[in-house]
Amino acid sequence: MARATLADVAAAAGVSVPTVSKVLSGKKHVSAATRDKVLEAVRAFGYEAPRPPSTPRVGLVDLLIDGLGSPWAQVLIKGAEQAASRWGFSLVVTSSARADFDLRRWIGIVRKRSTDGIVLVLSRANQEEIAAIEELLHVPLVLLDPVGQRDPRISTVGATNWSGGVMATTHLLELGHTRIGFIGGPLDTQCTLDRYEGYLAAHRTFGIDPDPALTRYGDFLISGGREFGADLLDRPDRPTAVFAGSDLQAAGVYQAATERGIRVPDELSVVGFDDSMLCEMMSPPLTTVRQPLDDMANEAVRLISEELTHPRGPAGTRIELATTLVVRASTTRPKP
Repeated sequence: MARATLADVAAAAGVSVPTVSKVLSGKKHVSAATRDKVLEAVRAFGYEAPRPPSTPRVGLVDLLIDGLGSPWAQVLIKGAEQAASRWGFSLVVTSSARADFDLRRWIGIVRKRSTDGIVLVLSRANQEEIAAIEELLHVPLVLLDPVGQRDPRISTVGATNWSGGVMATTHLLELGHTRIGFIGGPLDTQCTLDRYEGYLAAHRTFGIDPDPALTRYGDFLISGGREFGADLLDRPDRPTAVFAGSDLQAAGVYQAATERGIRVPDELSVVGFDDSMLCEMMSPPLTTVRQPLDDMANEAVRLISEELTHPRGPAGTRIELATTLVVRASTTRPKP
């Protein structure tokens, strides 16, 4: 069901939008009968008025994130905590991955205690949910590593995913690999599309047509890397290298290779994405593309502080931070 708006309430009550605003703000010069009609429509629609923009600062920034357990999330949260302290806030972290999480209830909790801004890290946030947060909380909102198509009105902080895809694939091509598998995240996420476009661009630069049969889309998790890694490695014409869309997926590819007696990197080179703490723990240590997660978190909190001090207006800010290739021991030249 679509979220109720002031216009919906006004139409149901048979009054103008300014009249609804007067009733909700407690202003006078509205008849008792009109006020009753408006309040009845408000109750019928379950309409919640947005938080006034003039609310004083409370010294809190909220981070709403899909999950807390992954190495990627841990690095990001640590960076956000440090950034919040640097910019004069305390950080409140909420995981939306809980089975009992309800966005509307979370919004209600935040409304009651107030917040100075929100950083969203959600792989499945849709425009309706984002609009609800905007309208009901009315505080600066920043999407970190956003997925889906970007809304130009909302500030975002991300990484150069396309360049990262180019660097990872170029590294493998320079080693001599010509059959390179690609295991991305969900197909509808912008970062996956950008990394895949980088993968294709690198192939074009080398004059090589990548085999579309070696492309898979997963979920950025170990389980997905293992499943799709097994799928690729069971092919009679299996790839000699795999570019995984996350370090967790790369760990899953390691598992699939081990189960089949395929040695990394002697028989299979693997590149990940993120440069999480997991990379050094893997055997062999993982070559990967580094996302500057700590810097990304700092920029997100800085944008909130900046917006509180100097409101920008309707247009959002887009920041992309550079990715870099970190070469370790999981890649080598293919066997002749």
